[in-house]
Amino acid sequence: MAQFDLHRNLGRHKEAIPFVVIVQSSQFKNYLRQVVVPLVRASAIGSVRFPSFNPTFAIKGVKVVLHPLEIVSVPSDQLGAKVGSLVDSGQQIIDALDELFSRAWK
Repeated sequence: MAQFDLHRNLGRHKEAIPFVVIVQSSQFKNYLRQVVVPLVRASAIGSVRFPSFNPTFAIKGVKVVLHPLEIVSVPSDQLGAKVGSLVDSGQQIIDALDELFSRAWK
């Protein structure tokens, strides 16, 4: 498992959140848990007020929105199949997480 790998969501909200993206450093890939951010169907999230905080992606023909406020740690064995990677969009994801964590003091 590597940073920015995409996995199917096997959780109870998999219809609205079909995918998650691993955001933790690959340094921790062998841990029993992975920190992920949900990718919510654009149709379920409505309008995006802050595109830099909620970048949009097309995954397997599904338009999804990164939802950093729903960041969570899940057991590695509860992640669905890997379906791709957002490594080419890694800076967008890091920028969104930066908005969540580093700029909280503003």
